[in-house]
Amino acid sequence: MATATYTPRLKDKYKAEVVPALQKRFNYKSSMQVPRLEKISINRGVNGAVTDKKLVDIAIEELTTISGQKAVATMSKKDISNFKLRKNMPIGARVTLRGVKMYEFLDRLIAVALPRVRDFKGINEKSFDGRGNYTMGVTEQIIFPEIDIDKVNKITGLDITFVTTAQTDEEAYELLKELGMPFKNVKK
Repeated sequence: MATATYTPRLKDKYKAEVVPALQKRFNYKSSMQVPRLEKISINRGVNGAVTDKKLVDIAIEELTTISGQKAVATMSKKDISNFKLRKNMPIGARVTLRGVKMYEFLDRLIAVALPRVRDFKGINEKSFDGRGNYTMGVTEQIIFPEIDIDKVNKITGLDITFVTTAQTDEEAYELLKELGMPFKNVKK
């Protein structure tokens, strides 16, 4: 008996709708030239991590819950005496998603989490880095339904970076727009 392999909804959409649309829009000769999403990095700095080590553990636990993949602590790179910071102290948490988990997270972000943002009018389309990557900030981690609001002792934000194979910001913008990212207005 053959078992059916699971493919995320957005991955199917990418193959069926996004590739042909981008191929037509940018006149790619091959479907392999079409930009694709490589990974999603979720990063979170922890305010007060120098004095309270448990805050980093809580951040790691929350990122693990949100992403479905084990998060790791980020360490400081140098000593800063004014902040009582020493080299290699845990100061945040991060997780990098690829493959199935990446598409699943993106689907949940677009369909569930972003609509829960108060007064949501779309995400800013000006946060591209010039190399086809997009970074957005989320001000509250409680927009994710996986986070139990009763267990949260401090509302903090996180950064989400979408790394694509696109060569230009325009290609990356079209890729993310085709995947369903709710940008504020049409780019000029």
